[in-house]
Amino acid sequence: MPAPLIPSLFVSHGAPLFALDAGSTGPALQAWAQAQAPAQALRGIVLVSPHWMARQPAVMSNPQPATWHDFGGFPAALYQLQYPAPGSPALAGEVLGLLAEAGIAARPDEQRPFDHGAWVPLMHLYPQAQVPVVQVALPVGDGPRELFAMGQALAPLRAQGVLLVGSGSMTHNLAEFFGGAREPAPYVIEFSRWVESAIERGDREALLGYRELAPHAKRAHPSEDHFLPLFFALGAAGWGGAAPVRAEYLSREVMYGMLAMDAVALH
Repeated sequence: MPAPLIPSLFVSHGAPLFALDAGSTGPALQAWAQAQAPAQALRGIVLVSPHWMARQPAVMSNPQPATWHDFGGFPAALYQLQYPAPGSPALAGEVLGLLAEAGIAARPDEQRPFDHGAWVPLMHLYPQAQVPVVQVALPVGDGPRELFAMGQALAPLRAQGVLLVGSGSMTHNLAEFFGGAREPAPYVIEFSRWVESAIERGDREALLGYRELAPHAKRAHPSEDHFLPLFFALGAAGWGGAAPVRAEYLSREVMYGMLAMDAVALH
């Protein structure tokens, strides 16, 4: 009997303060992990974050990655947090092999630490930090189709006890971060729900062309880096193909008026 497929996951990691200010999204992530992908059922986690971008595709092969506080100007308590999950050179080797089979030449990186796009959401998903984690760099210059293909290449890992995660943000206009708004900006809701509708319809071409088709796309994402991990998760799920994929929304929270914290599991 084939092993059950682990869902792929897209999470919005928000501002670094999400590590301390969990809102409603943090508990939702933890509850989902306990119910749908418990730590004891996982061999590892493979995660793409926009806070590691590389000219050439790269895969973390560090056996014990450090927790990198790659930000400034936040409360001192944030810099005390550690996420001591192990890496996995063996799993990194599998990732490199699958990417090579798909024609994606990647290199191992034995020094890479966890950036906050990885450890902040993982603190909510797996607070005990016991599951090995391997990060994959987001290649500079790649777009939605390339990230989708990367997810497709790694999809076989879902049947081998590996959780594939795209960590980004459903909206990410930092120029508006310090506006002091507490109510969600209308454009944030309109963009996020357009994306949700496209996911539910399985409309691959609409979502791949979101930059021209989605309402307020360029305001929601002045640059694409925080949206691209969604396509990694969608590709890993085989979304938009012949087989149906169920989208389970874990959060639709909006923080600071402009950061949509959408999280969605793809079964």
